[in-house]
Amino acid sequence: MWWIRFWVLGLLLFSLAWAQVREGVDLGALGAFKARLEAEVAQGRLPGAVFLVARNGQVVFHEAVGYLDPQARTPMPREAIFRIYSMTKPLTSVLALRLVEEGRLFLTDPIALYLPEFREVRVGVERTGPEGRPTLELVAAQRPITVYDLLRHTSGITYGIFFDSLVKQEYRRVGADAVDQTAEEFVRKLAQLPLQFQPGTVWEYSNSTDLLGHLLERLTGRSLAELMEEKLFRPLGMADTGFSVPEAKASRIAEPFLQDPFTRQPTPPALEVRRPPRRFSGGAGAVATALDYYRFLQALLNGGELGGQRILSRKGVELLTQDHLGPLYLPSLGRGAAYLPGPGYGFGLGVAVRLADGGSPLPGSAGDYNWGGLFGTSFFVDPKERLIGIWMMQNPGGRAYYAQLFRHAVYASLR
Repeated sequence: MWWIRFWVLGLLLFSLAWAQVREGVDLGALGAFKARLEAEVAQGRLPGAVFLVARNGQVVFHEAVGYLDPQARTPMPREAIFRIYSMTKPLTSVLALRLVEEGRLFLTDPIALYLPEFREVRVGVERTGPEGRPTLELVAAQRPITVYDLLRHTSGITYGIFFDSLVKQEYRRVGADAVDQTAEEFVRKLAQLPLQFQPGTVWEYSNSTDLLGHLLERLTGRSLAELMEEKLFRPLGMADTGFSVPEAKASRIAEPFLQDPFTRQPTPPALEVRRPPRRFSGGAGAVATALDYYRFLQALLNGGELGGQRILSRKGVELLTQDHLGPLYLPSLGRGAAYLPGPGYGFGLGVAVRLADGGSPLPGSAGDYNWGGLFGTSFFVDPKERLIGIWMMQNPGGRAYYAQLFRHAVYASLR
């Protein structure tokens, strides 16, 4: 009868609609976003990418587009391995807090307790010299650098990149940022260089997390790679994460364009990951797949555990993801020239943290946290929405564009 046919048709349409929504995420909307990305690949703007969306502890969308290697036109697999650069920093931060919880150190400890090279540090102050030229005057640090400063980037240490200053010029002169040096060489160079700011006064993105990683090595007598494998990667099942890629997996390494379509300049050399590095960079040296990094983030969202394996206490995760800048966030009280967290965000112990609803042009919720990497990887976690988004590509010039594009698409898919 007609009403039976009508009922069956309605049931079918309802089932199709339900299948398009999983854990409150509209998969059709994310499918349309994937089609947009495929168009970007066809236009030569995007080499390839893997992206993952999870909600309520379930991966609801995990897709790949474009090419693993745009030169060879190798299709991008979901299992591609990416250089995650500064997405290494949250891993190092969690490891440090784990050792704090084990009673191995305190956040209030001066780093000179473990790195005596930093017993006496100087701050570089730019003055106007003869003929109006800037000169660098060295003054004593008003207080020691602490482990807490390294975690929240208030150590006064900087990078040789991101804007310019006389201190940064000294960094570049001695090659302070280089991964291709031993940990001992890195620590010695950094200790001899002037600080950009007085410790504890300004947020300045920096080599602080690299130094923190080497501090943990001094503390434990073990390499950063060994510590992370034992305390993070193995417990969480992050089998494709580390500081280099073994030969058997090298065919899965994602590569960038030779020329960046956004900057129209040659792409800077990517980190060499086919052999173990001379030092393990806790700030920028790791590789991972999207699924591996999801397991790390899901552990944080769960309060420090995944699958019965705990990497940090619930209160440790809270400490990591709370704002630790306070008034230092306010421009009137000073902050670094490159405040990467952006408007509406403070900074925790390795991640940018949203201070309140509103105040940012990005969709999100108070308490969400995020970070990214130099070659285009990024993530965000929204505890209120029980939501995780991970974006993986190797396209440095487009990192801000695609991070925003991805984030807007994910939030627009919520139902």
